[in-house]
Amino acid sequence: MSKVQARIESALERLLPPAAIAPRRLHEAMRYVVLGGGKRIRPLLAFAAGEAASEGAAADPGRLEILGCALECIHAYSLVHDDLPCMDDDVLRRGKPACHVEYDEATALLVGDSLQAFAFQLLTEHRLCDDPAVQVEMLKILAVACGSRGMAGGQAIDLASVGQTLTLPELEYMHIHKTGALIRASVALGARCSNGLGSAQLERLDHYAKYVGLAFQVVDDVLDQESSTATLGKTVGKDAASNKPTYVSLLGLTRAKALAEELREDAHESLATLGGTAQRLRDLADFVVLRKF
Repeated sequence: MSKVQARIESALERLLPPAAIAPRRLHEAMRYVVLGGGKRIRPLLAFAAGEAASEGAAADPGRLEILGCALECIHAYSLVHDDLPCMDDDVLRRGKPACHVEYDEATALLVGDSLQAFAFQLLTEHRLCDDPAVQVEMLKILAVACGSRGMAGGQAIDLASVGQTLTLPELEYMHIHKTGALIRASVALGARCSNGLGSAQLERLDHYAKYVGLAFQVVDDVLDQESSTATLGKTVGKDAASNKPTYVSLLGLTRAKALAEELREDAHESLATLGGTAQRLRDLADFVVLRKF
């Protein structure tokens, strides 16, 4: 993990527009929100999925590096917009002031817009797989994951759910989109950078990613209840204070923890036919569920 995280950090440092280039304030803010923070879960998943093909067919790490940077830019953009006063109105992210606090709301809005565009720029400037048709499919996968049928749609449902009591299927539907869409895309895109995975294997990987995406949100809700602002680097207890439905508010702490463990087992089961090449994916499922931050 640490090697991939360091590689992504170095690549982002190199690829993002320098702060000295006009418009300087915008480029400085883009670098502020992307560099030096975060677990880089999505690039890690992309790298692990790229390794899941049989020996000799695994993805080129250089291609996965570009993909990982694009995914991290999309993730950072979503966090910047999520923190805005018109959304979740939070002032802390990754242990430092949120973008709109450090800069201003207009800059934060433009940072998110620019990072989303930059992600797609990266995916079109670089060869990510051998088949151009597959690369076009990859662009579509990421676009869907970002839009109204993915993250943006999940955020819309989240905002509309404040003060409501959702059923478990309704809560899962929301988070399959808001949190899970980009996680599923990370696995799908990493897998498509390789040459050795058939449709049945891609389907198993998608099942894995669905479970991991849900588990990630369940654990987030648990940590929001049990952890501290200093540990998480973001304001804890905000969802409860805002009367937002969470897995903990719906199920209680004990049942939410049990659900996370069930999802981890489901994720492992989804990889049963892939053998040893999927070990990093198994490890990441464990990390997502057992993490403390």
